[in-house]
Amino acid sequence: MTWSIGIYTGDSPYRLAPAKPGPVLTAADVNDVTADFVADPFMLRRDSRWHMFFEVMNRERAQGEIALATSDDDGLSWTYRQVVIKEPFHLSYPYVFEWRSECYMVPETLGAGAIWLYKADDFPIRWSRQRRLIDGSHADPSIVRFADLWWMFSCSAPYQHDVLRLYFARDLDGPWKEHPRSPIVRNDKCRARPAGRLLQMDDRVIRFAQDCVPQYGTRVRGFEISELTRDRYVETELKLPVLSPGIDDWNRSGMHHIDAHQLSDDRWLACVDGANRRLAIDKRQ
Repeated sequence: MTWSIGIYTGDSPYRLAPAKPGPVLTAADVNDVTADFVADPFMLRRDSRWHMFFEVMNRERAQGEIALATSDDDGLSWTYRQVVIKEPFHLSYPYVFEWRSECYMVPETLGAGAIWLYKADDFPIRWSRQRRLIDGSHADPSIVRFADLWWMFSCSAPYQHDVLRLYFARDLDGPWKEHPRSPIVRNDKCRARPAGRLLQMDDRVIRFAQDCVPQYGTRVRGFEISELTRDRYVETELKLPVLSPGIDDWNRSGMHHIDAHQLSDDRWLACVDGANRRLAIDKRQ
């Protein structure tokens, strides 16, 4: 499928709609490599500017790389900058966040055989690998700081999309320990694979998951985590999907990612992605 990136707004992270017609970034905007698609966007506002990091699928290498775009108009329009992280292995899902005035990233690093922590040496352009956090093959690792602990959700079945594991640590560097209830999702393609940034809403955590039925990345569902402790885990699904396939060409085949940021009491900004299977077929013809 051909993935593109769009911007949604709304009065809640559960009630979002396109801020403008069509995508804000596509493979055609990438000018330093030949790209097949762009996907998995994460945003960070720093120095009065929005920075978006996302996967660029490099056609020549047949691997994902992490690229950067910026916005100076409240996140509504974006300018592509460049690829900022390239590794010998595939990269995607660049989960970027701030901690103690430093910028970090936990991207998907399946080919490295572990979840790796990256740090900005010179934000937003230069990044370096810092520490191996959790061994194994993990898709879409998603991290959040809650109740004085770090929590990591990841899909340990990256090609079946049906297992979700949970880890925790006192310090970002670790050591990381698997939760006694993990895996917290088993044999369920509708809610196992992470789909973007975890949100803290008062005393709760909201997680988003890809619904991979009938196919990978069909829609995004939301789950409210009401208990998250060293030995307890309880979540409840929101009534309606947060994102579903749209009516436009760019996202009519599926949506599988959201990164939502609260701008005010009643205004949210989110970067999302959408897919079109027909465009991918046309490219091969």
